[in-house]
Amino acid sequence: MSAQQSEPMEDEFDTMPLWTADAVAEVGPDAGVPAACRGSGTPAALRWLATTMGLREGMRLVDSGAGVGGPSELAAREFAVAPFLVDPMLGACRAASRLFGRPVAVAAGERLPFPSGGPAEGSAASPGFDAAWSIGVLCTVADKAAVLGELRRVVKDGAPVGLLVFVRTGGHLPEQPEGNHFPDVAGLTALLRDADLAVTASSAMADFGDPPATWQDQVDRVEAVIERDHGHDERYRTAQDQQESIGRLLADGLVEGHLLVARAGVTRG
Repeated sequence: MSAQQSEPMEDEFDTMPLWTADAVAEVGPDAGVPAACRGSGTPAALRWLATTMGLREGMRLVDSGAGVGGPSELAAREFAVAPFLVDPMLGACRAASRLFGRPVAVAAGERLPFPSGGPAEGSAASPGFDAAWSIGVLCTVADKAAVLGELRRVVKDGAPVGLLVFVRTGGHLPEQPEGNHFPDVAGLTALLRDADLAVTASSAMADFGDPPATWQDQVDRVEAVIERDHGHDERYRTAQDQQESIGRLLADGLVEGHLLVARAGVTRG
């Protein structure tokens, strides 16, 4: 996500996270990860991404555009990684810290607050992250090349980089959710190549189906509390309209979710 967002994006990614954290506090901690993963893929899709990336105990994972931090918390609990969350929205960072207590920084994906990950001159040691991912973020930024370039910069050579990207399947869209800039597959492929990220595996979000009923029940309970407390608020309606617009595009097949795993620097000579 870029540092400067439109008002609908602020409602969705800055205000809603704090309401989500409040609602989880009422519903219970078991609702934390499902609620914080809303809009970031199903648990099966996230597990596929983590497994295909080779995430394992002790790996340092940077999550660019982490939002409320649900996907990273799933990776921490099930794959024992050490996540570092970055998001440009203060509300999202505060909510993530409240819910999960992981390290979090307020910063744009175009300017990650970490040193470069390549080996230091004259040394085989590398200060970079062992892995990085960015879940459902690339379509919300205008400068996609900068976001991908930063993911590449902060990881070690050969490290896995995971992405969930929503792409256009055709040309003109009948509606354009404000603040979203959906790439097409050809454009995304070129961006990844230019960022020195070689795709090694991919899958479609549609291949993973719906989340388990217990997971969806937790999400529904949190959403019910948010609607009860904030349904009268214009910011709630704006965020809902934004999400429903994207939902219609997905349902009509005009936008698709693609999961990608790439390796940093493997194409260099």
